Formats: sequence, C-alpha cells, structure tokens
Amino acid sequence: MMIDKTFSETVRQRQSVRKFLPEPLTGAELNLVLEEAQLSPSNSNTQPWKMHIVSGAAKDKLAAALVAAADNPKPDFPYGDREYPAENTARMKELGKTYFAAIGLDRNDKAGRRESWLENLRFFGAPHAAFLFMPSVADNVRVAGDVGMYGQTFLLSLTAHGFGGVPQTYLGYYADVVRETLGIAPEWKLLFGISFGRPDYDAVINQWRSARAPLSESVFLHE
Repeated sequence: MMIDKTFSETVRQRQSVRKFLPEPLTGAELNLVLEEAQLSPSNSNTQPWKMHIVSGAAKDKLAAALVAAADNPKPDFPYGDREYPAENTARMKELGKTYFAAIGLDRNDKAGRRESWLENLRFFGAPHAAFLFMPSVADNVRVAGDVGMYGQTFLLSLTAHGFGGVPQTYLGYYADVVRETLGIAPEWKLLFGISFGRPDYDAVINQWRSARAPLSESVFLHE
C-alpha cells in the first residue's frame, strides 16, 4: 500500500537511498510516479527529457556492462569536480569523510573503497534504475536545468509515496555504455541516473544523512 505524505514531510524526509529491498514497484506505482514527474516545469514547455528505466534482466545486463567498463568512463558532459569554489569543495570532502565513516570503511582501504565505488554501477541493489537523457542545445545549461527539475520531481514523488531513490552523477560517466546497451541514438546525451525502489531503512547507510549548509550561506535577501 502506498503512502501519501504532505509536501513538507516529503521534502524533509527525502534522502539519497543506498540500500533497497528486492521487491520492485508495481506497474501502477511506477506509472503514478512517472505521471507526477511529467508535471515538472521546463523552459517554454519544451519538456526536453527522455527517461530510460531498466528493471529485471535488462538492469542486470546493464550493471554487468557498466562494471566491465568501470575503468574507462566516457561522460557526455565533463564533471569538473576540481573547479568548484572552495566552500563547495569543502562540502564535497566532508560528504566523503562522513559517508565512509557511516559504512565503517577506512580511507586507506583501497579495495574496500573500490568495491563501494562499484556499488554505484550496480545501482546499490535497487530493483530499478533510470537514466535521464537530453538533447544537446547551445551550451546545454538551460536544458540541463529542466532535466534537473524533472529528476527532483521524480525523487520527491518517490518519497511522497513511500519509495526512494538516489541521484547518481556517476552513472552519467558511462554514457556510451548505456546508449549501446539500451539502443539509444547518439544525439541523446546522458546527464545522470537515478537508482530507485523500496528503501531498506534497516540498513546502516540509510540511517546516515548528509548535512545541509545554513541558509545564511546560500540565501541573500535584498530589500
């Protein structure tokens, strides 16, 4: 039975889920979330997103292909993680530190860190994984913004109905593998992916939450 939460509950309870129960969403449950995601805003109502979802054997086949290509990423869009301003870089480093502490992994455990990293490509054990594609338009900023809003609406809908997901920039590193495996035309560019399903709230990692900066660091009021 699906759960319906208030908007405030949904926003405050949404988290990046990294451990899932094996039971997939039903067709009706998935359609409901997708219909709500489709209501996302976009520039001039262009709705520039294409979402490809894998489940079952298709998911397993793609996961195997991604793991096989793990050391050869080819993203459509450069990440530029070393180009963030200092305050953003500090948050990124703090996230890594607290994440590995939450799963009990020593920073010097190279084998353990690699295995943890590969879990991204195995979709953290989720029964479903979605890939968000977009057309390449001008500098791509506006289109990527629209796709980001679509992804957020999808994540919030999942949470509102008792499900959960994790947005994964890293899945976008393997655009060619995903296109080839799923038979997607090269003009569609992969921005990111979302693994999703029913959260396993007993898992230690799902009891960890990343911190948020205070409003004073990101909101400035002008009167």
